[in-house]
Amino acid sequence: MGNIRIDGRIVEYTVAQAGAEALAGAAAEPLPEEKSKDEPKVIRMHERLERPEMLIGSTYKVKTPMSDHAMYVTINDIVLNEGTEHEKRRPFEIFINSKNLDHYQWIVALTRIMSAVFRKGGDVAFLVDELKAVFDPRGGYFQPGGTFVPSIIAELGQVVEKHLTRIGLLKPVGPSEEQQKFIDEKRAEFAAQSSQRDAFAETSYPKGAQLCGKCSVVAAVMLDGCLTCLNCGYSKCG
Repeated sequence: MGNIRIDGRIVEYTVAQAGAEALAGAAAEPLPEEKSKDEPKVIRMHERLERPEMLIGSTYKVKTPMSDHAMYVTINDIVLNEGTEHEKRRPFEIFINSKNLDHYQWIVALTRIMSAVFRKGGDVAFLVDELKAVFDPRGGYFQPGGTFVPSIIAELGQVVEKHLTRIGLLKPVGPSEEQQKFIDEKRAEFAAQSSQRDAFAETSYPKGAQLCGKCSVVAAVMLDGCLTCLNCGYSKCG
């Protein structure tokens, strides 16, 4: 195509098309906005989400030997996209009540920060690991059943973990089928060797068991000259 000399002023112009087929194809393809018109709007958790008039809640009782009064932990959940295939239940706020006013300040601060993290959305499961990693400098305590808890904050982390597991944000953690079978065999073997038939009555673990370094449960006993945990199956001999 040769050069064209323009002597006058350009007052209007049009863009050349490759052909009528290209024009028809462009008209047939829907715009991105038109594609999303029929799709339902998915509501996700974010900090600007308004609180509904009613929330679904669960209350957990926490009784520790560190205090004469129990704590009651309430976690309220919000249901997003209710009635659709995208329906999800997410934690929205947390409250801790206790008659013991010695913990009032840190309870208020902790619940406000945790509620803010819940409302911000995203992966909130990291709170469980952070809370369970807090140790009391005065020492921890044992729960009924022999599980060691390093602090009251760590037990609150266990409560949050239990709640997130219930609503599906966390997967249940436990021994596999092979590990559970091994534990059952070792427990039956030890029960057959022991003369104390009532040792399992209270905690399901024999008296005199030691603290397991892996699961922090008083369930480690000597089997074949090796310290073996009857709760998680951990053995120092491999």
